[in-house]
Amino acid sequence: MSPESKKLFNIIILGVSFMFIFTAFQTCGNIAQTVITNLNNTDFHGSGYTSMSIIYGVFSASNLISPSVVAIVGPQLSMVVSGIFYSLYIAVFIQPATWSFYTASVFIGIAAAVLWTAQGNCLTVNSDENTIGRNSGVFWALLQSSLFFGNLYIYFAWQGKTHISESDRRTVFIALTVISLVGTVLFFLIRKQEDTKAPGEEDSTNEILGDSSSAQNKMTRAVAAFKKSIKLSFTKEIMLLSVTTAYTGLELTFFSGVYGTCIGAVNRFGSEEKSLIGLSGIFIGVGEILGGGIFGLLSKNNRFGRNPVVMLGIVVHFIAFYLIFFNMPNDAPIAPMEGTDHVAYMIPSKEVAIFCSFLLGLGDSCFNTQLLSILGFLYSEDSAPAFAIFKFVQSICAAVAYFYSNYVLLQWQLLIMVVVGFFGTITFFTVEWEAAATLAARGSDYSSI
Repeated sequence: MSPESKKLFNIIILGVSFMFIFTAFQTCGNIAQTVITNLNNTDFHGSGYTSMSIIYGVFSASNLISPSVVAIVGPQLSMVVSGIFYSLYIAVFIQPATWSFYTASVFIGIAAAVLWTAQGNCLTVNSDENTIGRNSGVFWALLQSSLFFGNLYIYFAWQGKTHISESDRRTVFIALTVISLVGTVLFFLIRKQEDTKAPGEEDSTNEILGDSSSAQNKMTRAVAAFKKSIKLSFTKEIMLLSVTTAYTGLELTFFSGVYGTCIGAVNRFGSEEKSLIGLSGIFIGVGEILGGGIFGLLSKNNRFGRNPVVMLGIVVHFIAFYLIFFNMPNDAPIAPMEGTDHVAYMIPSKEVAIFCSFLLGLGDSCFNTQLLSILGFLYSEDSAPAFAIFKFVQSICAAVAYFYSNYVLLQWQLLIMVVVGFFGTITFFTVEWEAAATLAARGSDYSSI
């Protein structure tokens, strides 16, 4: 197998592994609050929103040390161990207890930071400036296929159900746990890249991936990775991109947890309200897959760079927010177990609700594929620290959003995303224009990014 074929193979395996793990985890996140609402008349008193807030809060803090962990353990083993913790979190729902639920939330927050730092490192090592756009799109399309499969099962299994029984819950979460473990095992298929640099030439990516039996060398690499993360955090490009990243954290919370809960709480959807959560997840996945696939395939022929894709993303999201504002009652995110009978500015429409799910997924893929691409391009030699900072900002904003989702009405949640999204788009444009100027100075073709 040629080096290029091996790299593409690694990207595909990386994407498929994430697809299995997040088929389980994102389906779990999409239905968690609905399942928990049906449990709260028992001894269980947890909150799906609170759990997600803990996860993303710990996730954000753990990104400070995740480059050091990846430097010591290596990206492949880091992803395997992290995948095991994802499986344990999902398994908690088989027989939930409040203490185990929140404890698992802490551990998966740590695991997520390590997993995504290792993923960014693996993506960058298996790409160059000519393939980073394609590989980002391929990875994102495979990853977001996860939204399709799990939610398709939820749609059919929960059709016509207004209450989720203990048997229903156990069947779903046993299956999701097994699926997550399959994705974890697949990480072992990723093949290590040979060192293709000239003798004596080094970069921090190779340091992170390098093998060394010396504990002292590993500790040196860990400290260097931590210092690099701190140093990069204060660069102009990272600070500008942090606004864009903050927006992806807010809208991630909305489409992956809040919006499904809103749909499940609208009593006017009748007996379909619970199965519509699954259908919503499917169409979010369709939007994500379509966006990732198209932007991956077109990256080689895009003469205008990343800005038009990000512009498309913000326009699509603004349309979705406008329709959701008109279609969904304001108290839907915080409705009790009985749901809400309120209406917004129109009679709630299932078709509009599901169309908005598609738009949310498509817009999210626009932002994330281009952020992955520009980070891999700008920081090809410092990939682990750069992706750790990206996930730090994204996850801390997601944690804040999950916290206020317990209390804030829908209209204000939408307004927050509109404001942050507007400024995030402007800051991304600024960084992209500077990247184009850098390429022009090097004499490279702008379409190569």
